[in-house]
Amino acid sequence: APRLLLLDEPSLGLAPRVADAVFDALRAIAVDGVGVLLAEQNAVRALAVAGRALVLRGGGVAWRGPAASLAADPSLAGALLTG
Repeated sequence: APRLLLLDEPSLGLAPRVADAVFDALRAIAVDGVGVLLAEQNAVRALAVAGRALVLRGGGVAWRGPAASLAADPSLAGALLTG
């Protein structure tokens, strides 16, 4: 009965359908009450399943807060996730 699942780049190199299955599984795991800590290069996919987000830039924390806030703010998302 794990309480936390740590993943580093789980979709890296996967075919789109397989990546879809991975993210579906992550949603199901989180819904079952297991904490999921995810480091993911595909920010859009990660934000879609995350409750909270932490964005690192230049070795430091550039932004932290609700994932939905970052995903919903185009200027914030553009500034933090593209540069």
